[in-house]
Amino acid sequence: MLDSRGLKKKRVAILGSTGSIGVSTLEVLSLHPERFEVFALTASTQVDKLLQQCVQFRPAFAVMASPAHGQELARLCRDLGLPTQVLCGPDAITEVASHEQVDVVMAAIVGAAGLASCLGAARAGKRLLLANKEALVVGGDYFLQAVNAGGAKLLPIDSEHSAVFQSLPEDAASWATQIDKIILTASGGPFRRRDPASFADITPDQACAHPNWVMGRKISVDSATMMNKALEVIEARYLFGVAPAQIEVVIHPQSVIHSMVQYRDNSVIAQLGTPDMKVPIAYGLSWPQRMSSGASALDFRTMADMTFESLDDHGHRQRFPGLALAWSVLAAPAGSTAVLNAANEIAVAAFLAGQIRFDQMHAVNLETLAKVQPTPPGSLEDLLALDAQSRELATRVVTRLSI
Repeated sequence: MLDSRGLKKKRVAILGSTGSIGVSTLEVLSLHPERFEVFALTASTQVDKLLQQCVQFRPAFAVMASPAHGQELARLCRDLGLPTQVLCGPDAITEVASHEQVDVVMAAIVGAAGLASCLGAARAGKRLLLANKEALVVGGDYFLQAVNAGGAKLLPIDSEHSAVFQSLPEDAASWATQIDKIILTASGGPFRRRDPASFADITPDQACAHPNWVMGRKISVDSATMMNKALEVIEARYLFGVAPAQIEVVIHPQSVIHSMVQYRDNSVIAQLGTPDMKVPIAYGLSWPQRMSSGASALDFRTMADMTFESLDDHGHRQRFPGLALAWSVLAAPAGSTAVLNAANEIAVAAFLAGQIRFDQMHAVNLETLAKVQPTPPGSLEDLLALDAQSRELATRVVTRLSI
């Protein structure tokens, strides 16, 4: 199908379409029906929500993670006379991500579960909009090799990494000689001023109440502990090819500056915008051009101030001990970043389930890292085995710490 300019519409597959990133992506796409066509949508368990999306966007394929949910969705689609073909299972997600008719893949499945489909899209040479930071945190150099081998175009969707990408020169080969450091900003989450002595009393609902961003519960908890920033440091190291020592984190409570690049001449270029994920999503879809995102514009007349805090201020290193693990695992044997990611996923799930306290998640991560001795992964099977081993050990730690 051609757009109004006689150009072929880009077909988009959204992996994790019922999550916050997936929903925002569909909102952006709905603004530009002349440029994009929704080809495939995938979800884990939210049958009703995916059905609503199928009714509105009529994709060629819809995928549920489990056969039971897939059968339910297929029945509902048949009852409504929808043309959508329903598939199920992880292999089906990878199948639509690498489908020959797909041009753009939004990778928004949370956690290591999204790794296989990201690899499939990379090897198939897709424009890969990476909202799943774990693909790089877990996959590391192995994932980048797949991107290079397939000729894929990797575009970051995390607001921080998109901001860095937008602040860099177009010539990637010049990054190493021009960049002094990358400065990732962090809001500080809901507990930026809370006394660390009271962290044992934090509830899951409190941890998920982010002051600036609307996100899923897992990533909201990561923001509250600043483990999200630890994962972003790891991701930035692989995305931009800089040394870990060239990555800095600064707390910026207003979330207006999404990240910055400091150059060798000490000039700093920053990307600003409202805290709305539709901005980096629209940029990833339209790159290297820009198009309307549907997000509100910044109104500088109403902005009282923009403030910044070092991690050395206000006891932040005590408040957010997990952040330092990013540089530790990057200096450790290959695979250590995957161990940290797996341990953190288990710790966050245990906290949300009421099994451990908020202040015990860091202990789960530390003990798992101490007990798992990874060997450099050379295949997806190696990565999945390391992930499984790390989860098993982290689960044992959770059991011992359980409230």
